[in-house]
Amino acid sequence: MANDIRVCDKCKHMKMKTALPKLQKLAPEADIKVGCKSYCGPCSRFAFIYINGRYITGATEDEAIEKASKYIKKK
Repeated sequence: MANDIRVCDKCKHMKMKTALPKLQKLAPEADIKVGCKSYCGPCSRFAFIYINGRYITGATEDEAIEKASKYIKKK
């Protein structure tokens, strides 16, 4: 059961260069999709990650990743 992780490359609060390695370390088997998620309202105010059917937001990239870690499916 693979994890579904999606992030927006247009989000002003997430830097793909640093976020992707952190997410890959968190869920090595996940297929992480990068692209616009049409979630522009919250995206302009918070860092966010779509993970396994949930939108997770945080004040910072690290906070969003920490919150998202609770929703990682374990093998």
